[in-house]
Amino acid sequence: MTRSSRSDTGWVGAFITGTVLVLAGIAAIRGIRGLRRSEPPGRAVPPAGHPALIVNPRSGGGKADRLGLVNECRARGIEVLILEPGQDLTGLAEAAVASGADVLGMAGGDGSLGLVADVAARHGVPMVVVPAGTFNHLAMDLGLDRGNVLGALDAFGVAVERRIDLGQVNGRVFVNNVSLGLYAQIVRSPEYRNAKVDTTLSMLPSMLGPGSQPFDLRFTGPAGEEYTRAHVLQVSNNPYGRTPSTLANRPRLDGGHLGVMALKLPDDPAEARRQLAAASGHPDTFPGSVAWEPSTFEVDSGGPIDVGMDGEAIRMAAPLRFTIRPGALRIRLARETLLSPAARPLRARSALRDLLRCGLGR
Repeated sequence: MTRSSRSDTGWVGAFITGTVLVLAGIAAIRGIRGLRRSEPPGRAVPPAGHPALIVNPRSGGGKADRLGLVNECRARGIEVLILEPGQDLTGLAEAAVASGADVLGMAGGDGSLGLVADVAARHGVPMVVVPAGTFNHLAMDLGLDRGNVLGALDAFGVAVERRIDLGQVNGRVFVNNVSLGLYAQIVRSPEYRNAKVDTTLSMLPSMLGPGSQPFDLRFTGPAGEEYTRAHVLQVSNNPYGRTPSTLANRPRLDGGHLGVMALKLPDDPAEARRQLAAASGHPDTFPGSVAWEPSTFEVDSGGPIDVGMDGEAIRMAAPLRFTIRPGALRIRLARETLLSPAARPLRARSALRDLLRCGLGR
């Protein structure tokens, strides 16, 4: 490979690494400590009468076991249901509600949260999010301190309750986003689950190198224009921010709209480098990108479509029909363990800068 082609691929990989990681919900924002606290909006609610928490002990590299989450739950009178390998999570959540749980919690990754959120929404039962996964994107957008896993259990006590929207595609609920194209291919990699960021950084440059082709993804844009191909297509439960300081966050989760962003790169690597450099930090200004906020959206293809749904690899039959369910889920939030939303955008800007530097090998 020539020096020029390495440079072209590096620029493409660097920018798309940052964009895809942020937009797909795996931005590595860690170590938030000591930020100003504030009580979230919502209504005050009394302690749960029959609290139940489903725990995936394998999420986050065994985070629940390391922190003694099960023992802490039992000390607080919270019923614990352990998700065993191969067990039906939806069935476990349904059984908990059938047994009288009036508040249902999930300690695991965002993919698991989506399945439990669907059960909680259908039964009108409030849900507690315990950030025991790897990135805990939903917890971040709710304002939770993701480093204080045990503190999230306070939401089973006197708490604040609010309603948030749920995204849905072909009948399946997602809490964060569904990514198609490049990110969906990466999620299917066997190496992804054990090293998500490293795998993404290593695969993207080669996937975006000379001769790379966009994916067979057919959809209608915001002005009625017809698209037949794209490198990246993401549909989120409420839109992400459009500025460098808000790319990693959804400003709200109750806006009643999907967020759609599509990206197609030029075929010429040198032109891709030029355009990406000009749009660095502002992906919405890239000539091949488009973003809008519909209430419904449809994607077709010539065959089954690989998707990354809340970070989980799934193959779904085309077409994909996306909808938003406004206010479908009741969420309980602890009153004393929340970060000020005003503090998060500064951290998001730092995360994007770090990711871009990592993609450039700096």
